[in-house]
Amino acid sequence: MSKKIHFIGIGGIGMSALAQLCLKKGYVVCGSDLKDSPQLEKLREEGAQIFIGHSRENIANDLDFVVFSSAIKPENEELQQAQRFSIPILKRAELLAMLMKEHQVIAIAGAHGKTTTSSLLSHVLIDANFSPTIAVGGIVKNLKGNACMGNGLFFVAEADESDGTFLLYKPKYSIITNIDYEHLDYYLSFDKIKKAFAKFINNHSNSGCIFWCYDDINLLEIIKSSNRKNKSFGLSKEADIYATDIELNNFSSRFKVIYQRRDLGDFNLFLTGIHNVSNALSVIGLALDLDIELKQIKKSLETFAGVERRFQIKYNKNNILIVDDYAHHPTEIRATINAARCCRPQRLIVVFQPHRYSRLKNLMSEFSRSFSEVDHLFITDIYPAGEENIYNINSAELFQMIREKNFPHVELIEKDYILKYIPQILHDGDLLLFLGAGDINRISDELVKDLQRKDKV
Repeated sequence: MSKKIHFIGIGGIGMSALAQLCLKKGYVVCGSDLKDSPQLEKLREEGAQIFIGHSRENIANDLDFVVFSSAIKPENEELQQAQRFSIPILKRAELLAMLMKEHQVIAIAGAHGKTTTSSLLSHVLIDANFSPTIAVGGIVKNLKGNACMGNGLFFVAEADESDGTFLLYKPKYSIITNIDYEHLDYYLSFDKIKKAFAKFINNHSNSGCIFWCYDDINLLEIIKSSNRKNKSFGLSKEADIYATDIELNNFSSRFKVIYQRRDLGDFNLFLTGIHNVSNALSVIGLALDLDIELKQIKKSLETFAGVERRFQIKYNKNNILIVDDYAHHPTEIRATINAARCCRPQRLIVVFQPHRYSRLKNLMSEFSRSFSEVDHLFITDIYPAGEENIYNINSAELFQMIREKNFPHVELIEKDYILKYIPQILHDGDLLLFLGAGDINRISDELVKDLQRKDKV
């Protein structure tokens, strides 16, 4: 008899991926979320029963498991009802670990770049006929989704460190992109973050390999204390695999790769930004370790279409470019702004929606220094992501700190006013960049629709 699983928060990008995989395995899947979305519609089409809104009535007493996302609070009535019925309750990562058991795991970890790196690697493996199973944290354009049930040995997944549950995984291979001051609401100190990554590294199989970024001094320190097989990648010539002769163009990158002192020739990647060159190096190194032909790897990099909300071009007409990006941490913001500068706009205008009160509180000073390369900055309301504002903080504090750094071209703007005001200031040659992990992408969607309607007049 098929297992029956209920997902609380099924519309989340990570939860919906697992729900899709469970459906492919023949499980009976149901789940709830606060509002409808394209992800929920896709799950309905694949056979899931979807409830809009959380209610104890959604929890039947014949469920085998109830799975909940990190956004779900302990007082959630569905979670409490599952406890009353003594139904086994799993965190998202615990279910993912269960699904991984039949596979050799390739885990992508790091504070930044996980989704793009795991998506690019998945694309390379699919092209090489490895038929991997995939669960990633974004909509991969080549897949037209965030999950894929393959019939091969490998399971490619993001190892989310945000709540420590990435320590549940036992990877054979992994890529670690970086370590940063992130998720301090959970870890409380940077030292604890580093210790968690050290444990993650030591969870690896001795038969595989860890690919880590040589340019990250914290990773270098941790790797030295581990006896696991590893190879480094990065921009430094000290790395096992590094890039040289890098050319960053509007929406693409070209670079030469040196691997263990051997020149592998030129690579073309249809993503811009130095951070994406580094991400690609990790994928190239791992693919070579899996004996994928160099010619095939190069071809896959050229045909990778990217991930939604990762420097996603939404409008490119009338000499105006509108880009949406998920960047919500100072390191990510700086990398994305540098990538936008590769497009050589006459003006770079940024609309930034801070994500989580805790992140803004912990990294306020770093955020205030992240926008120096922007011509005009708009800061809008904080997206709480389920947090309560126990810090008594708001966007005005960030605005004021930036103004105090002699950056005059910054404005505080209510989210509902963006659609009225921004079109009035757009000029030829502008690149308008929306940044944030919340719902700011819906504003960019509406703006693009308005512009497209005017284009037809």
